[in-house]
Amino acid sequence: MILEAVMLKVKDGLENAYEEAFREASVIISSMDGYIHHELQRCMEMRGKYLLLVQWETLEHHTVGFRGSPQYEEWRKLLHHFYDPFPTVEHFEQVDRTIKSS
Repeated sequence: MILEAVMLKVKDGLENAYEEAFREASVIISSMDGYIHHELQRCMEMRGKYLLLVQWETLEHHTVGFRGSPQYEEWRKLLHHFYDPFPTVEHFEQVDRTIKSS
């Protein structure tokens, strides 16, 4: 499993429209082969700043499968015009996992 992490900055005043478009776009990404889970987090300290986390089975499911698909074009049309600056996407693999004991 890999984790795609993207820090997003949405243009001022477009936050509500972005969140609505993201809900629509969520249907697209969640239908993709290799998709596991995603979440969008809104920053509490800075208006218009979001963190997108997406879990994929493999890096290729994201970089080749999703990004090379017609569905990605729909995702792009729904969301990319909201960003300024355009975000950098990074991928991470788990090194260690600690589970809190009761």
